[in-house]
Amino acid sequence: MTVTLAPFPGSTAPDLTISVMASRPRPSSLKLDYEVGGDVAAVKVPGFVKRARADELWRTTCFEAFVARPDGGYVEINLSPSGFWAVYGFDGYREGMTPLDGVEVRDSERAHDATWIARTVTLDLDRLGLPIDQPWRIALSTVIETADGAISYWALAHPSDKPDFHHPDSFVLELP
Repeated sequence: MTVTLAPFPGSTAPDLTISVMASRPRPSSLKLDYEVGGDVAAVKVPGFVKRARADELWRTTCFEAFVARPDGGYVEINLSPSGFWAVYGFDGYREGMTPLDGVEVRDSERAHDATWIARTVTLDLDRLGLPIDQPWRIALSTVIETADGAISYWALAHPSDKPDFHHPDSFVLELP
């Protein structure tokens, strides 16, 4: 399923198009294909590194996904164009943040040139308490930092009067 993200209403954002294809290639895995096109020269893109876990990726250009758990908590996934990644668990809305172990990142690819930025990753989420026999409710978002340091927030839904990717009403996409 491919969707297009929109900038937070009223914000100053570069002239970009951000699309995400989300799928579940296996009942316990999530595949995300983020593509950014348009005025990519305006975007600050972290340099490539060896794929590794890192914190605070959201402080610059970063792709994010959130998966709701049946217990009211959720999983947050951060993917940098650099190759860094992070996965956190939350007990409730912005409560009980814990880095999650046991996540396998496979099939990770990243690309960047003058016209587009792409990040594709498949994550095995077997040990995270997500139901494998029912659809997942997810939220998709992106943080874009421009070369001059301005930040814009892109999401599938903006249900609050300020950018808030964690808002429960952001989980608008259902993945079978």
